[in-house]
Amino acid sequence: MTKAEKVNDILSILEKYFPNPEVPLHHKDPYTLLIAVLLSAQCTDERVNKTTPLLFKRADNPYDMVKMSVEEIREIIKPCGLSPMKSKGIYGLSKILIEKYNGEVPRTFEELEALPAVGHKTASVVMTQSFGFPAFPVDTHIHRLAYRWGLSTGKSVEQTEHDLKRLIPEAKWDKAHLQIIYFGRTYCPARGHVWTECPICSKYMRKELRD
Repeated sequence: MTKAEKVNDILSILEKYFPNPEVPLHHKDPYTLLIAVLLSAQCTDERVNKTTPLLFKRADNPYDMVKMSVEEIREIIKPCGLSPMKSKGIYGLSKILIEKYNGEVPRTFEELEALPAVGHKTASVVMTQSFGFPAFPVDTHIHRLAYRWGLSTGKSVEQTEHDLKRLIPEAKWDKAHLQIIYFGRTYCPARGHVWTECPICSKYMRKELRD
């Protein structure tokens, strides 16, 4: 079997189990998505979705956000972890959006990644989900699965992103990224994983990981 045939088979399995994956983070526009993705760093989507309604009730746009203090933001987002850094980031980027972009979220990787607390993965999610720009956001879960399935060397998140973009057709990046996230949670978890029962690992898991 060629690598291309293997990739096509994995994509068809993902399509079978998760044909219509939705963005797991609740949001209503680019700004609320940006904040939700920022909060999701080292935190579960479930916890973020429980926290953002409280935050967005007070401020669902940069103008209202800067009316709060960093401490007030921090108190609300505490359950998501890393709250000192995240609260400063949320306040700081909101201020920049007002001063530099008329309160709008910019539409380029360069501008997004220049914002406080916004890394490449966060920028990628916003670019693809909000603006329809081809991107393949890779978090630690996708990184782990790509290695487990033999789609990447696993040396770095950057390498995994490069490999997946090369292997998967651009038109499928957005959907495949979400499908892999949902598939990993349901069938291919980091712990307690029985590879023989996983629809993908039972066929493609790396030999050295099977013991």
